[in-house]
Parts: sequence; C-alpha cells; structure tokens
Amino acid sequence: MSSTNLNDPIKTVLIAGGTGLLGTELSKLLTNKGYTVTHLSRNPTQKSYQTFYWDVKKQEIDDEAIKSADAIIHLAGAGVADKRWSTSWKKEIYNSRINSTKLLKQRVEKLNPRLKHYISASAVGYYGWDSGNRLMHEEDPKGSGFLADVVNDWEAEADSFTDLNVKVSKVRIGIVLSEKGGALEEIAKPVKYGFGAPLGNGKQYMSWIHIQDLCGIFSHILEKGQEGTFNGVASDPKTNKEFTGALAKSLNRPLWLPNVPKFALRLLVGEMADILIGGNRVSSKKIEEAGFNFQFRALDHALKDLLH
Repeated sequence: MSSTNLNDPIKTVLIAGGTGLLGTELSKLLTNKGYTVTHLSRNPTQKSYQTFYWDVKKQEIDDEAIKSADAIIHLAGAGVADKRWSTSWKKEIYNSRINSTKLLKQRVEKLNPRLKHYISASAVGYYGWDSGNRLMHEEDPKGSGFLADVVNDWEAEADSFTDLNVKVSKVRIGIVLSEKGGALEEIAKPVKYGFGAPLGNGKQYMSWIHIQDLCGIFSHILEKGQEGTFNGVASDPKTNKEFTGALAKSLNRPLWLPNVPKFALRLLVGEMADILIGGNRVSSKKIEEAGFNFQFRALDHALKDLLH
C-alpha cells in the first residue's frame, strides 16, 4: 500500500459514535465544512452517512472504514449515567472505551499508514469526583475514583496512536448542554414541574458547554492540526446551586427547597451519586489560547439559546 503524504489535507473523517448526541451535531458541522464524514455502527443501515460495521465486543470492523479515513474521531462508549453502577456496568463503561480504542489502533496499524489525526473524546472526570474550588487545568494530575481511572486509561490508549506517527488529541468534555436531550433535559425535568433543587450542598461545580461550542472545539482541533489534551468546557463554570437557579430563572419556575440530601441521591442512583454531589471547576484557557472562540461563554446566554 502506498503511503500518502501526511501533510496532505484531511478530507475523510471517520466518526465512532456518530449517531449519538454529540456525533450527530459534529457530523453535520464537518459535512457543512466540506469534509466527507463516515460512521461506524453495529447496525450500519442508516442512509445519512456512509456507515461501516464494527462490533467492539467481537473485535470486528469493516476494513474499508479504516482504509478510507484521513482522521478518526472517537466518541463511542457506554453511557456513564445510563444505568446504576453495578459491577457489570462499570466493566462495560471501561471496556467499551479501552477495547474500542485498541481495536481502532490495531486496524490502523495494519491498514492505514496515511492516517493523520486521531481525536478522542475524554472527560473532566479525569480530575476526580470532586476537586472543590480549585480551577483545574490540563496539566493537573489525575484525581481519584472510578471515572478518573477510566479516563486515565482511555487517554493512555489514545496516546498509543503516536507510535504510528499519528497526531493525537483528547478533549476532556464537561456537561454538554443541548436542546435535543442529554444532561440538560434530565436536569430540567424537576425544575419544569416546580420541584427543582440544588443537589447535596449545592457548592459543587458544574463545568458545562453548549453543544455547538463543543462541536466547534473538535472541528477547530481537526482543522488546525492541534495535538494534546484540551478541556471541552465553557469559561463560565457554575456551582450546582447557581446552575439550578439560572435554569429555574430561564424556565420561569420556582426552586423547591430544601436541597436534595446526599443520602437521598445515593438511595436513588447508588454509587453514581458521586458524580452528582461532586464536581470540577475546569479551565477553558488552553483551547482559547489555541485560537478557539466560544459562541456561548455565559450560562444565561446558552440556556436562552437552548430553551427558548
């Protein structure tokens, strides 16, 4: 197989997780920018994008997906908040990320010496379940807890693509706000019915980002060929109390007091309560210094765009 010059422009972008909330919007953005977008799926029947088969558990993938890609964006993984954290589900959260990355690397090494860029989703959970008031930057050390361990190993697998002379970027994603589902829909439900309340003591930070800005960060990294780790968060992190208050104001609803206590959250969702009563105050400085300009810097602005 002849190798294409690594300085040639990127034309075809393969997205793993392309039908999810983020993948759907990112696919539209990249297509509008002139890229050819292809997807990986266990059920490759959709017509919107050329879709190739893969099955991570079986370690199978259509070779043509890899051969045709100039860049890969990996967004796939079992939903952290989809189920209670049983031992089996925690294993699924971990394996879906690690094993999928290993599969992609194995096939790239075998089939595509011209791949130029590998961009992986990551998570601000890297900083631990609760880093308090400290503003966290990309160079800060890994925190403690299940999610921090998952993210650390996930990023290490992504970094292994550098062994193949491929640029590697990782985007540590915060709470993604979208009008089409995801976290905002779930957070807004009790507020809409007049039962909104801060969780725990309400002082834990929520580092959020508008989905359009998050797609913009991935696109910016791809277009500029930027390598390394970037926080995918807006520049306006809020405490849970502040976030809930802004949401209630935007929806013109009252807040229900008192706060939801920790023990109640643990009864409802088990160990996963840690990510609700903990949080991270995360910096967006690095991606801004890399030339990215946010459309939605302030939470009020983002909520107004999404909810009205």
